Amino acid sequence: MSTRRTTLFSGVVIAAASMLIGMVLASRFELTPASSAQAVQIPPANSAPITGDIGATTFRDIAAAQTGMVVNIRVVSRRQTTDLNDFFGGDLFDRFFGQPRRQPRQRAEPVPTAGTGFVIDPSGLILTNNHVVENAESIRIDFFGDDEEDLYEARVLGRDALTDSALLELVDRPDWELPVASFGDSGQMAAGDWVMAIGNPFGLGHTVTVGVISAIGRPFFPVRGRELDMLQTDAAINPGNSGGPLLNIRGEVVGINTAIISDRMANAGVGFAVPINTVRELLDELRGGRVTRGVIGIQIANVDPDDYAVLGLSDPGGVLVSAVTANGPADQAEMLPGDVVVAYDGEAVSRTEELQRRVVATRPGTTVAIDIIRNGEPVTLDVTIGELDEDAQIAGVAEAEEEVSEGFGVSLQDLTPQLARRLQVPADTVGAAVTDVARGSNAAQGGLQPGDVILSVNRVEIASAREAMDQLSAIESGRRAFLLVQRRDSRIFLQVEKE
Repeated sequence: MSTRRTTLFSGVVIAAASMLIGMVLASRFELTPASSAQAVQIPPANSAPITGDIGATTFRDIAAAQTGMVVNIRVVSRRQTTDLNDFFGGDLFDRFFGQPRRQPRQRAEPVPTAGTGFVIDPSGLILTNNHVVENAESIRIDFFGDDEEDLYEARVLGRDALTDSALLELVDRPDWELPVASFGDSGQMAAGDWVMAIGNPFGLGHTVTVGVISAIGRPFFPVRGRELDMLQTDAAINPGNSGGPLLNIRGEVVGINTAIISDRMANAGVGFAVPINTVRELLDELRGGRVTRGVIGIQIANVDPDDYAVLGLSDPGGVLVSAVTANGPADQAEMLPGDVVVAYDGEAVSRTEELQRRVVATRPGTTVAIDIIRNGEPVTLDVTIGELDEDAQIAGVAEAEEEVSEGFGVSLQDLTPQLARRLQVPADTVGAAVTDVARGSNAAQGGLQPGDVILSVNRVEIASAREAMDQLSAIESGRRAFLLVQRRDSRIFLQVEKE
């Protein structure tokens, strides 16, 4: 059985971050009680060029100097579980869009998890990932060298899903001076630079791993439709490393370790860290419990290179406005569907991610000149930036229809040429793109990942999300679906049992 669900996406949907294993990302953040601490003393970033040789004790020295500021985080959250017999007895449409006809029995179970953080202020402020502490009922911290019973209570000051960052404060703290992290300049990092990760993988606290930056600017989607550029590293990152520091060769924090791509819940040599520059500029807002971002109220898409002339552009580039939110900032400035945004505040924009990033970073209430091409003619509009509503999730998005299967816990969307490029699958691929896999579902257990493209179901070739869902719906409960999927440049055969 399937139904149609309308969700807000960017013109292209979740990609690289869709392949994350063993990590839960929140789509909202909440306010927490006020803290007695003063405003954050934002650590300065060292932008001096990184020079010097690697010696026999270089990494030993970094580990000795920096391990003390890294903390292990123990979280207990209470997760709601549902009696599946009750849940699957109701109507799917009612369950997604209203109240179940028959309320399923709910029970709350405590779930312990572990992560990593690092001290950024001697008053007891700690940075970590949002997904480490979301929905936490209790947070306890231990430091390097602590005994099992040496645990210190902490609380969340602010969380931000869009950068997967969170700021904690120690409620009680050690009677010794806390070591504090030094910040480097993540904008300096380049492929091949040495880095070190310190964290709590598999509960093995204060573990050190070393590698290099393997790429920069990797697209990551902590919230649908909002892209975040990440540092990619081959320094071993495993479950429990989340929230820990990624250090440069001077022992300065250049990133917050966040995610891995792996099909076995462990390091596969591809890890991601949020650049510290991205989080550093949000520290004051995290300290206040709320991050404020701009919005202009449009749905956007990239301009296909084959279409730029038809849209009146002299060169490829620009961002196509596909819809304008009624009474939103863009609407009030008389922006229209079909306009092509070519510059924002005097700087050229050529892709949706660039425009989104610029808008989000603009303080609400600011009036910005946005240059557009309308019917081949240049026009400049003065747009007063609004404030992003986290309940609306994202600014500058396009609506897309998903097919949702209840028996497999998977959501699909038609594969477009743009989406195929983003998912890094061959251009001639035909199938249905996997946009979401429910955590703990049979699809997840069977190895299906967001970002996969289903090519066939039980050897029947698939040309759309609707066709895939029709085939999946025809499978009886308890029987297997045999799926041929495209995952980047590889084809994989999976077996997934229907609930």
